[in-house]
Amino acid sequence: MSDRLFFSGVGAVAAVLIGLALMWPQGLGERSPPPFGHFPTQRTPEARAAMQRATDAAAKRANEARQTVRDLQTEAVTAP
Repeated sequence: MSDRLFFSGVGAVAAVLIGLALMWPQGLGERSPPPFGHFPTQRTPEARAAMQRATDAAAKRANEARQTVRDLQTEAVTAP
């Protein structure tokens, strides 16, 4: 294979990859340009509410676990 064909092919592939990188979403939940993308489900109000409920439930479980540990430590310290 001649160098002229090889390096032309490599340049074309590089140009395609650069073009794809310009159009690819830049992070989670980012919207792609119209020919490729759709509205991300993470941005819908229902999904945001579900994520908030999950976060609140996890925080509640963590607080309950901490309180249980505190109660057990208090019992261990005050027990004869």
